Amino acid sequence: MGELRSRRSVLAVPGSNPRFVDKARGLGTDAFFLDLEDAVAPSEKEAARGTVVRALTEGGWDGRVRSVRVNDTTTEWAYRDVIAVVEGAGADLDSIVLPKVTAARDVEWLDTLLTQIERAAGLPVGRIGIEAQIEDARGLVNVDSIAASSPRLEALVYGPADFMASITMKSLVVGEQPPGYDTGDAYHYVLMRILTAARANGVQAIDGPCLQIRDVDALRRSAGRTAALGYDGKWVLHPLQVEAANEAFSPSQEDYDHAELVLDAYAHATTVDRRGAVMLGGEMLDEASRKMALVVAGKGRAAGLERTRAFVPGS
Repeated sequence: MGELRSRRSVLAVPGSNPRFVDKARGLGTDAFFLDLEDAVAPSEKEAARGTVVRALTEGGWDGRVRSVRVNDTTTEWAYRDVIAVVEGAGADLDSIVLPKVTAARDVEWLDTLLTQIERAAGLPVGRIGIEAQIEDARGLVNVDSIAASSPRLEALVYGPADFMASITMKSLVVGEQPPGYDTGDAYHYVLMRILTAARANGVQAIDGPCLQIRDVDALRRSAGRTAALGYDGKWVLHPLQVEAANEAFSPSQEDYDHAELVLDAYAHATTVDRRGAVMLGGEMLDEASRKMALVVAGKGRAAGLERTRAFVPGS
């Protein structure tokens, strides 16, 4: 599949609303998805497919990850969603978001259907990725097999609202601790379970949205927690949330510069000095240091950061 695409901020765009689509083109998100699922009324779902195809083929997305969320596999709309979108705009599509994934078979179904359409339409087979939404208890129990289900899989996406409902959590506020839970983080296990499955299979982990769209501080708190764990990005629902999400999932300039220095110093030590460890200032570096620095440097490069400090051997 190659290098994973940056998804610090992933904007949800109702697929049935051309005005929202046009506005989304001017926002500084890493990625977006045109929604055919929850944001579209049942009576509008068929017409929305045409709106989505036009939005993709008309372009103007400036290198962002282009995705469409189809309806889930238990509905009568799912297969037609995939066929219409990929036949109509497959060359302008990067991934399909599959909601309410409960088992590996859901992803395998989508992989098979995508392959059939790509072959029939003369598209490169396997280029279109899959993002799987984990939204209930069954999906979490099966998350390891889901994460390993297809070479097309690019990301696992946490769906907090549906998940909270599926486990009958006593709360109506997505992302905040449920009433009465006054020790620790009620969502920590869920978030780490998804993250671990993603990392074990080389795919990204994306946090779900913060529904209080005008409370940017709430989004910063939520994004800060998942970014600290190692998540790659977060869904956003409003232009006000975009900058906060991009910032949360990007390293600081200082951390980015230090990571690049660590990589340079370790490379110099192992290739020039032929040593397996080296001192950088008062810090001892080894192979584990290099791996951690690769993570931070990779996130910084994806965010478009440029280093401001050069490595000087012996410093």
